[in-house]
Order: sequence, then structure tokens, then C-alpha cells
Amino acid sequence: MIFHRRWTLARGLRIHDVAAEEASGVPVVLVHGLAVSHRYLMPTARALAARHPVVVPDLPGFGLSDKPSGAYDVGEHADHLAAWLDARTMGPVCLVGHSFGAEVAARLAVHRPDVVAGVVLASPTTDPRARTRRGLIGRWLLDTLVEAPWQAPILARDVADAKPWRVLATVGHSVRNEVEKDLLRLPVPPLVLGGSLDSVAPLTWRTAVAEMTAGTSVTIPGAAHNALTTSPHRAATAITTYLSHL
Repeated sequence: MIFHRRWTLARGLRIHDVAAEEASGVPVVLVHGLAVSHRYLMPTARALAARHPVVVPDLPGFGLSDKPSGAYDVGEHADHLAAWLDARTMGPVCLVGHSFGAEVAARLAVHRPDVVAGVVLASPTTDPRARTRRGLIGRWLLDTLVEAPWQAPILARDVADAKPWRVLATVGHSVRNEVEKDLLRLPVPPLVLGGSLDSVAPLTWRTAVAEMTAGTSVTIPGAAHNALTTSPHRAATAITTYLSHL
């Protein structure tokens, strides 16, 4: 499948995405985390594209999207993502949010259930046991010890695009967000996906998320926090299986 770039005006900002929309089925929208962009989600996007239309946007301030003067919180990102979906005339879609993107996906699903067919919470933040800047950053540092080193150039480019101050500010927004309030109101039971080595969103937290949402938990053996980058085929299989039961 060939992915094409597009910029779409939403709430006054140009939002960049890459998309392969030739396949049939429920469209899948992959939502990235707080320090990155569409780039690290492309392995799973490519693995999904033969079976579902796939679109991977950059949130405002990240990747190739416009850069607002401030760092948006969860609600602001959800509002922009909803406006982008409306402008792209997409929906209902399956939202696949990774890490901080799972917080954004959950908020969007609660506020705009009309555009949501399914929700995948991949390595969702933030575990209440690490809901501080120090706790979350500490877990990320632990995760780097088990992540595949070939990801480093992608991360470096994404942080350079976003600027370190925006990344740090978004960490603050993440740990101040009580994600449980949104999880308890999800309009559909989610798939909760993560790696067995994930120290950022460990199995105990993912299990709790699945229990409180009546969702299904799937663990990818040998994968860490960035399972959608390093284990794309297993992640895509879990997502397509979930979609087949909607």
C-alpha cells in the first residue's frame, strides 16, 4: 500500500497526516504519544493497511503539523483531533491511541462517540502509581534499557520537531490528567494492548484498565512500551481481531 501525505485545516491549524485508504473496512486512526509523531507508528500502519484504511495524523505541535505557541493538554488535543476527523469527513473510526495518545483517544471517544467505532488503548498512560513527572520520566528511562536501539534516530527527529519544552510541558499535562474519568465513560469496550516488557504502562495497570472498561487485554511477548514500532505484525493482528468483533 502507498501512503500519501495530506494537510487539513482544523481549528485554524494545518494538521498533517499520512494515509493509505484503498482497503475496505473500518478506518483506523493511529494517534501518537507525547514526544513523537506519525513516524514511529508507520510499521503498524503498514501492517494494517492491507486490511483497513489507515490514517496517521500528527497532533498539533508535533511532526509536520502546525506548531501552536503553547503545549496543548489532553482536552485540547482531543478537540483538534475531532475537528480534523470532521474536516477529513471520517467516521466512525477505530482510534488506536498509543501512550499519551491513548489519553487523547479516550477523551475524544467520550466527547464524540458519534465518530468512534472502536478504541484501542496501546500502552496507555498514566498509571496512578507513577502519576508525577519524576515517576513517568523514570519509567521511560527504564524502558529505554529494553527498547530496540534502532528507534533512537526516529525519536531524536521527533523531539527536534516538537522542541524539548513542548515535550516536557506535555508530560505535565499527561500526569495531571485523571484518565480514569474518561475510561469509565468509554462508549465501547476497548482493546488494551501492550508489551510484556513495558515499564511505562505495565501489565498490572493495563489489566486494571481492561477491568474498569470491560475491555480485552492483549500482551505482546518480548515487546516494550513501543510495541507498535517494534512488533507491528503482532500488534496489527490484535487490532484486526478486535475490529472483527465490533
